[in-house]
Amino acid sequence: MEQCACVERELEKVLHRFVMYGHQSEERLDELLRSVCELRGQLVTFGVQDADLSVLSQTMAQCCKNIKETVQLLASRHKDIHGSVSKVGKAIDRNFDAEVSAVVAETVWDSPERQKYLSETIVEHLYRQGMLSVAEDLCQESGVVIDMSMKQPFLELNRILEALRMQNLRPALEWAVTNRQRLLDLNSTLEFKLHRLYFISLLNGGITNQLEALQYARHFQPFASQHQRDIQILMGSLVYLRHGIENSPYRSLLETNQWAEICNIFTRDACALLGLSVESPLSVSFASGCMALPVLMNIKQVIEQRQCSGVWTHKDELPIEIDLGKKCWYHSVFACPILRQQTSESNPPMKLICGHVISRDALNKLTNAGK
Repeated sequence: MEQCACVERELEKVLHRFVMYGHQSEERLDELLRSVCELRGQLVTFGVQDADLSVLSQTMAQCCKNIKETVQLLASRHKDIHGSVSKVGKAIDRNFDAEVSAVVAETVWDSPERQKYLSETIVEHLYRQGMLSVAEDLCQESGVVIDMSMKQPFLELNRILEALRMQNLRPALEWAVTNRQRLLDLNSTLEFKLHRLYFISLLNGGITNQLEALQYARHFQPFASQHQRDIQILMGSLVYLRHGIENSPYRSLLETNQWAEICNIFTRDACALLGLSVESPLSVSFASGCMALPVLMNIKQVIEQRQCSGVWTHKDELPIEIDLGKKCWYHSVFACPILRQQTSESNPPMKLICGHVISRDALNKLTNAGK
């Protein structure tokens, strides 16, 4: 991540220079345009016959000089920007390896079955992101057939999310009411938060929405036991409608980050009902690979320097453990306390009568030794 931060700093410098160059160029060009317009106006008003030719010549020469200096100045600053852009490229070359094939198994995508799995994963990611037309094109070009039953939930999810981004709560509320029991089984607060946000949107309308807000408050009745304090705050805010909620102790109800929060809650709960992870598997795999790649490149370099070619065989295991952070912890991993090896499908953990757990390879060795 340090490498990314280094490149990002260089990129920020370039963007800052671009913005400054744009402002300065507009100011200088506007100034030149004004002076030329003034000169033209003088010539039209007084005429060439009435004007002193020597004064006119000096004025024209000064105007041409200013134009030339401005063009040269802008060209010089434009060259400086090109220098900054080239520094970004050098920073990328300095901090990242262009060739990463050394740590990739060449035959990993050779089989048609694996290529099919990869295409399906990409298509699912595109559906999650709402890029439906791109997903359809990929299906046609790759020959992947996606069942409509798999596609439909993503279509509905993206339709509701798009409505939430437009601050339209109706589709999400209808979905939450339809799936109320399943959401309750998950201990979800989605439906209450949607009703709460709709109530707040009514408060935004001021005193004219007071009666409608009071009537809508009936939707809070099923949630009274779990969200009593939140409901009390919402009802208390009605007292300040005449003066404006933004000028009251309840101004925190109008915070704009609530819309981003409700989008995240809806995505989380909808994915849970569909049996999907909140994040796309492709995004998680890509992010994990980005974190692991620098470590793998260093390992490969050390192996080549020490001529230990047999340490890394490009199989399912890595020569060392790579910490990807708690965000990437999805299931526990067991390492055999005897052989110091991570268990796998071919070498699963085995529980002994005494309660200890070891790998099957370790158990076979103990059995063969007569222990």
